[in-house]
Amino acid sequence: MTDMSRHRLDPLDRKIVEKLSRDARISNRAIAAELNVTEGTIRSRIKRLQKEGLIHFTVVTDFRLAGSPNLCMMGIDADPSRVTELAEQIRRMPEINCVVLLLGRYNLLAMGLFTNIEQLNELVTKKVRSLPGVQRVVTNVSVHNLKYEAGVAKITRASEPS
Repeated sequence: MTDMSRHRLDPLDRKIVEKLSRDARISNRAIAAELNVTEGTIRSRIKRLQKEGLIHFTVVTDFRLAGSPNLCMMGIDADPSRVTELAEQIRRMPEINCVVLLLGRYNLLAMGLFTNIEQLNELVTKKVRSLPGVQRVVTNVSVHNLKYEAGVAKITRASEPS
């Protein structure tokens, strides 16, 4: 994996990423016209950003298509010396869609989509709470999402090297 601190986006890169984040289907020609550069410049910049792992193209499905699951969030208090290790272990759990290291009330926030409370309870009791270093898990289940824009907030990890 490459060191992300080595990657620098210049103003043109940032504008390209901004255009793609609004509409990933926009053509290179349209981006070039809006930014007053050649289509070849846009094509090569996008290719470089992809090669460096700075952008990825993916389809984001509205989670309601998966059988009306509920978004569940777990605030995890952990031994501070084990937070990074725990984050990696939780990240590898297929039921978990998001893991965030926090400063504040919890050390970690893990989120997933669950179709029933039994499924969530099994994950928390058998997998998460049993990890060495986990001190407490507070579970919250969304009952009504006023605003949830997966396309805007979708964050994916880089592909594992082959």
